[in-house]
Amino acid sequence: MVVGYRSGGNRHPSFLTHLVSTTTGSETRYHSPMPIDPDNLAIVYYPNPILRTRCEPVPEVTDEVRAVSRRMIEIMRQAPGIGLAAPQVGLPWRLFVCHVFQDPDDKNSSPDADPPSATTEPIVYINPVLSDPISPVERENEGCLSLPDITGEIARARSITIEALDPEGKPFRQTATGLLARCWQHEVDHLDGVLILDRMSHLSRLRVRSAVRRMERAEGVR
Repeated sequence: MVVGYRSGGNRHPSFLTHLVSTTTGSETRYHSPMPIDPDNLAIVYYPNPILRTRCEPVPEVTDEVRAVSRRMIEIMRQAPGIGLAAPQVGLPWRLFVCHVFQDPDDKNSSPDADPPSATTEPIVYINPVLSDPISPVERENEGCLSLPDITGEIARARSITIEALDPEGKPFRQTATGLLARCWQHEVDHLDGVLILDRMSHLSRLRVRSAVRRMERAEGVR
């Protein structure tokens, strides 16, 4: 199972030059002092430092936030992937989008189940908070749009609950299981600066180590 996949692309989108960083202790945070042009958004790739920042809550659901959400859904579809978090397009916002399609070959994959494991359409989650993880954990392979060609085994709660705001600023609460629950956990990790590299099993980490180092060297990190 791969949560997201994307190869190629521009690793340094021009809009990143519009972000301002502030450092407190060992933590660096980013914000944009000017309006965001959604058309300039694109996927950013590891080891871009914004992928390691803890994102800030969205203070107000505005037209700009809705426009960014729509653009993120377009990018997710084009990648293609089933989830995309704001830091993956260079924005330090607590926001993600996802669309987990129903798998016709999996009898447990359904948007109509209780709890659901898929969605009927793309959904926007603003300021999401996860709670009530249900054991046992399940181990599955995950990938990431910001780490093309890298996958690894990751343990996630089988079921979990999310609370968030929708694009109209209205709060909602939902519980999910299966791939949808895994996607939520993956995307909220992004909002906390956590990548699949941090959660992989030891064997998976060893298997992808060379590929990760190549990505780091390409960006002058190592």
